[in-house]
Amino acid sequence: MKKILCCALLLCFVPLLQAVPFDASKPIDLKFTAVNGDLVDLTKMRGKVVLIDFWATWCPPCREEVPNVVAAYKKFHDQGFEIVGISLDKDKAKLDAFTKEHGMVWPQFFDGQGWNNKISSEFGIDSIPAMWLFDKNGKFVTADAREDLEAQVEKLLKAP
Repeated sequence: MKKILCCALLLCFVPLLQAVPFDASKPIDLKFTAVNGDLVDLTKMRGKVVLIDFWATWCPPCREEVPNVVAAYKKFHDQGFEIVGISLDKDKAKLDAFTKEHGMVWPQFFDGQGWNNKISSEFGIDSIPAMWLFDKNGKFVTADAREDLEAQVEKLLKAP
């Protein structure tokens, strides 16, 4: 009886585990044309630590994270750190103005679909900000890159 009760209790916590909708043991295939017209292909970023940042200008927690993300980018970009933004905005002009004002010089995906954004929908994003970190081999490391981003990036950059 105790075993059944323990199993039932553990099953209650399964939905709380953060799952990703892809095989995390393999690099993801992500390609798109950024708002500036550049082609972004994650397979061409192998050898670099990559942050995929699902966000929007209208999201207060996303805006609060911007200084941390910009600081990490400035500190580690020359050492092999890249960021790819996936914007859930509907207004391209607001996105352009915001990224310019805040020094967010990395590529941004924008399709104007908000929560129906093609890439965020494909990856099951249901809350933002969502920050996914990938190692130099393109393998998924964490869906919680917000937690001490700089330390996580630094550790991955030092790894072989």
